[in-house]
Amino acid sequence: MLNITIYQSNGEEELFVKKTVQQLSSVSPKAKMNTVTIDEDQTYQEMDGFGASFTDSSAFLIHQILEPEQRAELMTNLFDPKDGIGLSVLRNPMGASDYARDFYSYNDLPAGETDVELERFSIAHDEEDIIPLLQEAIRLNPEIKLMGSPWSPPGWMKTSESMIGGELKQQYYSVYAGYFVRYIQAYAVSGLPIYAVTPQNEALYSPGHYPGMIMLPEAQSEFIKNHLKPQFVKHNIDTKIFCYDHNWDEPDYPRTVLKQANAEVDGVAWHWYGGMPSTQSEVFDAFPDKEVHFTEGSGGEWIPPFEQAFSNVIRTGIEILRNYSKSLVLWNMALDEKNGPTVPGFGNSTCRGIVTINQQTKELTYTLDYYALAHFSKCIRPKALRIASSSSNDLIRSVAFKNTDGSMAIVLFNDGQESENVALKLQGADILSFQLESKSVISIMMQGDYSA
Repeated sequence: MLNITIYQSNGEEELFVKKTVQQLSSVSPKAKMNTVTIDEDQTYQEMDGFGASFTDSSAFLIHQILEPEQRAELMTNLFDPKDGIGLSVLRNPMGASDYARDFYSYNDLPAGETDVELERFSIAHDEEDIIPLLQEAIRLNPEIKLMGSPWSPPGWMKTSESMIGGELKQQYYSVYAGYFVRYIQAYAVSGLPIYAVTPQNEALYSPGHYPGMIMLPEAQSEFIKNHLKPQFVKHNIDTKIFCYDHNWDEPDYPRTVLKQANAEVDGVAWHWYGGMPSTQSEVFDAFPDKEVHFTEGSGGEWIPPFEQAFSNVIRTGIEILRNYSKSLVLWNMALDEKNGPTVPGFGNSTCRGIVTINQQTKELTYTLDYYALAHFSKCIRPKALRIASSSSNDLIRSVAFKNTDGSMAIVLFNDGQESENVALKLQGADILSFQLESKSVISIMMQGDYSA
């Protein structure tokens, strides 16, 4: 017997609605049939999962602004695999990002002072809001993997003497590697293992109004190969190292790092603010033993709701997964009614969080990104193996996985302007036929005997 679970989004008033097979729209006899074929014998990457970031701003809003009952319900909806959408990857800034209430690192010092022994290193800032939320998330979903990415080292390590701008001074490469070691060790004391780190968020962009740092590929190669990885080995740390952590439009950066520090690098992290997801495959084809991860993409006011905004996450998400990514991580878990808080001097913020928390009214709103993530995360579980899917119509986008319990998860998106008939075929058997409206997405989970 075949058990089929279906979730569908047809518009802003119908987001991630659970449906029965009988509730799907019947095929139109006047329209042609488009076939989506699943081949479970052809396999690709294993998934780590889907998620977002507990930035300082997000953690503050969830931990301090929401009432305890609201917070408990939100955390369940975000992380519980059964009663929520089961998010399973969290990529957190190591120190302040643009979405923090103030500038901070784990080793801030008065001007002119240094601390090469890292005696004043402390994650006390994170113990207030971020760490309690991470601990609760892992309690709800023990399969969660944690990533760490710095926007900037402490200012005293940099040529700018500030968390804004500059580069890492050569004499502090080893000290900064020790900073990563201290971070991983301190989080471990709180029961939070760090699965992976990147040396620098968006290493080719140096913002003038929030923490950031240029780290050219040769510098990143040197830092990873001769400082970061050796210190991980010395301290018996098995945390993975992903290079780059920036947009698809500069693939020569990760190629350079993978050539110069190949053995010390576990994979490449990508963002979506430039270029195309096919770049992931181009680099993977050249370095097939290295992992592919998508670590940041934000929605925001620059993309009009509803259709464009929601469709963008679904469309791009499918392509990210079809191009070998083991993770799909959006940006802020929560922002307020003004798309903040942001660091002082940031100016107008246009980013969108997974949820919106109104600081004045404490109203909690689930945004389009929550429901888009749900279409992937609810059905495609950690350690799921991607399997081949192909469509007779390029506008019917698809991605398919086989979960460890044997269930099959398929996400389908009609990227065309017209409703289309869709027939789902698996191992030669016709599984389902239905009509998929324009810009509609459907997630299907099948358990049982689906052989012909």
